[in-house]
Amino acid sequence: DGCLLNVCPHGLSWCMHMERERQRELSYKTKPLMTEFSVKSTIISRYAFTTVSCRMLNRASEDQDIEFQMQIPAAAFITNFTMLIGDKVYQGEITERAKKSGDRVKEKRNKTTEENGEKGTEIFRASAVIPSKDKAAFFLSYEELLQRRLGKYEHSISVRPQQLSGRLSVDVNILESAGIASLEVLPLHNSRQRGSGRGEDDSGPPPSTVINQNETFANIIFKPSVVQQAKIAQNGVLGDFIIRYDVNREQSIGDIQVLNGYFVHYFAPKDLPPLPKNVVFVLDSSASMVGTKLRQTKDALFTILHDLRPQDRFSIIGFSNRIKVWKDHLISVTPDSIRDGKVYIHHMSPTGGTDINGALQRAIRLLNKYVAHSDIGDRSVSLIIFLTDGKPTVGETHTLKILNNTREAARGQVCIFTIGIGNDVDFRLLEKLSLENCGLTRRVHEEEDAGSQLIGFYDEIRTPLLSDIRIDYPPSSVVQATKTLFPNYFNGSEIIIAGKLVDRKLDHLHVEVTASNSKKFVILKTDVPVGPQKAGKDVTGSPRPEGDGEGDPNHIERLWSYLTTKELLSSWLQSDDEPEKERLRQRAQDLALSYRFLTPFTSMKLRGPVPRKDGLEEAHGMSAAMGPEPVVQSVRGAGTQPGPLLENPYQPRIKISKTSVDGDPHFVVDFPLSKLTVCFNIDGQPGDILRLVSDHMDSGVTVNGELIGAPAPPNGHKKQRTYFRTITILVNKPERSYLEITPSRVILDGGDRLVLPCNQSVVVGSRGLEVSVSANANVTVTIQGSIAFVILIHLYKKPAPFQRHHLGFYIANSEGLSSNCHGLLGQFLNQDARLTDDPVGPSQSPTHLPLLQAGEGPEAVLKVKGHQVPVVWKQRKIYNGEEQIDCWFARNNAAKLIDGEYKDYLASHPFDTGMTLGRGTSREL
Repeated sequence: DGCLLNVCPHGLSWCMHMERERQRELSYKTKPLMTEFSVKSTIISRYAFTTVSCRMLNRASEDQDIEFQMQIPAAAFITNFTMLIGDKVYQGEITERAKKSGDRVKEKRNKTTEENGEKGTEIFRASAVIPSKDKAAFFLSYEELLQRRLGKYEHSISVRPQQLSGRLSVDVNILESAGIASLEVLPLHNSRQRGSGRGEDDSGPPPSTVINQNETFANIIFKPSVVQQAKIAQNGVLGDFIIRYDVNREQSIGDIQVLNGYFVHYFAPKDLPPLPKNVVFVLDSSASMVGTKLRQTKDALFTILHDLRPQDRFSIIGFSNRIKVWKDHLISVTPDSIRDGKVYIHHMSPTGGTDINGALQRAIRLLNKYVAHSDIGDRSVSLIIFLTDGKPTVGETHTLKILNNTREAARGQVCIFTIGIGNDVDFRLLEKLSLENCGLTRRVHEEEDAGSQLIGFYDEIRTPLLSDIRIDYPPSSVVQATKTLFPNYFNGSEIIIAGKLVDRKLDHLHVEVTASNSKKFVILKTDVPVGPQKAGKDVTGSPRPEGDGEGDPNHIERLWSYLTTKELLSSWLQSDDEPEKERLRQRAQDLALSYRFLTPFTSMKLRGPVPRKDGLEEAHGMSAAMGPEPVVQSVRGAGTQPGPLLENPYQPRIKISKTSVDGDPHFVVDFPLSKLTVCFNIDGQPGDILRLVSDHMDSGVTVNGELIGAPAPPNGHKKQRTYFRTITILVNKPERSYLEITPSRVILDGGDRLVLPCNQSVVVGSRGLEVSVSANANVTVTIQGSIAFVILIHLYKKPAPFQRHHLGFYIANSEGLSSNCHGLLGQFLNQDARLTDDPVGPSQSPTHLPLLQAGEGPEAVLKVKGHQVPVVWKQRKIYNGEEQIDCWFARNNAAKLIDGEYKDYLASHPFDTGMTLGRGTSREL
């Protein structure tokens, strides 16, 4: 076991190779085996019920941690989760969530992980301990209403079991009474940042796919063998299994279906002349758009300009700290105007800050001026396509004022479609701008092609066919209908309304549709025969979810409840009136509880037998709320230590403590006893070496971090940025070892000197010290089994001038550190904190605070280590920059929070163990 750190008779490289082989063999022998991964979906009239089943076997001679994870569509509601551990059953139960906690989770849901461009996904995770030689099974169910885009419904299933499975299957049944007009199964698709599936470049369905269909029914089965799985991806990350289809529809008032007192109305007319568009393209040209983002966006706009129709009108605005308008009025579409517009776009150069409010106000004025002075204005559609990669930094920067200004100027006559690029964008602002102004929003990740996403988004709205649509039903016949007013209908989309019938024995339902198209005012009236209908046989042969009504299962009732809940959540998000928000929250919560939907206002708790007294470990009350972070449920047997779960390099997030320092650099400290999270910034100088953990005299561990400098983004509030370039760890017990970690390599000196490249996965260890490198992702350092640090590696393919390859430092396990531990992070590890002046109420838990803008939250006083520290409520991103946490922020370089002052935490060299504060005063090496 010690050959890696001692003299090796066969040579160092040979010993490293043998150790890797031994570790690989050990991992292969003991890793829990996935015996089955299966997904079964039933789609009935666009409403999809999906159940995921996963079975695991622990082949090892000791208990083992396992994790089940599943990507689900962001629009889906989880309805059930069940775990079987040995002979014990743990059943998920949807329960009420406390008001303020629900508010907080709602904000998290609005920043969901998005993959494959326009499609958002969220990750559900559950972890458990399987006894030796025993089995476990996980069952997850969720529901969603498929949306029609570009003339197709798309059903996407994540097939990422994380390992090859002996039995892997996807079984999808589609039942559409209107008839299936077209159906295709796409090649497996993986986004660029996850997995290694290679199917996306192939054509046609994935291997082993079998499709059977008739006029109204289709069955699709994907059942690859282990060999076929391995050819796609050896790590078990196959990708998204995607089905696209459309249904037959009449050129009339639409398709109305009735079942047991509930109805759904699908309205998607076609073959109508398109409405003229008045469109203003508003493009962020601030300094942060420099490079690939701006080039891709320009190329996309060139394509879009050529797609404009002769009856359309358009203009272009570029904005930074200045608003640059191409023309002060809307221009007709001609070859010359398209050419001139392309020249204007071509000459845009990135500079300055981001005046979002000014750009929107100027665009709205252009549109309102044209409509007011044009006789075609009332028969046209006014649109703004707004693209940015940042937050408002110039002009009006207050979010609520920007929203109010935009709403008052647009007056419901201008629809705003927003696209946010990268991780620094204020996506919540963009989402509310679109929600409040009859638009849509999309998010594009930093590494994705912004141009192709912009073109795809534009394609959805390129052809408006109707405006000002109103769909009416007799009040004496219909109650509790979903939204019936729609500003626009775009070709390839669909309008869906659902409701309850007053009389289940109703023979006919009168429907009246009024709308405007390019030629005239349209009125469609008809009496739709509904007749008494009963639920048909389930096409899967298995029970479907039941509603709250009597009788047979009713997919239309659940569709109604799904759509109503979504609309309540959307209205809650838009509302600024507190009484109204509370009323909407209560209605959404009551409906979600009735239909077992996991929403921001409900939570999931596991109920069931617990093997021993402490067998059910409740993290945050076993809440399984969906958010940008995965849901984590843990079931552990007595005596099993939680420990850091750091071994899977394919996880998008590592399950570690929030206590960390990352980025510029931003410090986060978690106080689990009081459920408080505190954050602060340290604005150091390039070359400074900061003491992060100082416990040299007791546990023998010291961690220092060296800063590197970078220019600040233009018009930012900082003069420069600083990041951690190097993390050094000195371990003094039982024997001395030195670790130097950079984004490119790890140097381990413990008698023998090892240099480990960070682009290769490897595990080395001896004498109580283990170093595990996950290629280009993280380095885990475990000391004596009771101390664990995780160093995240942040790399950029094409770094901007203000970006640098850098490291983040996270404390995963601090049990082995002493009560005398100090340093910028270490001094808080054995402490607790409490709020002494909480303006929001008696609760001291930040999980019970209302929604707040970053930097705009209430102030309070934090008591920690005898210090009285003024703090303010903020939101901060940690881990890979995607997970957002809420924290109490200490200003001014944490002057009143930390012991001493900044200079007391400066080390003289990377392995300096001296500490002027606390007990660690030795400066020996």
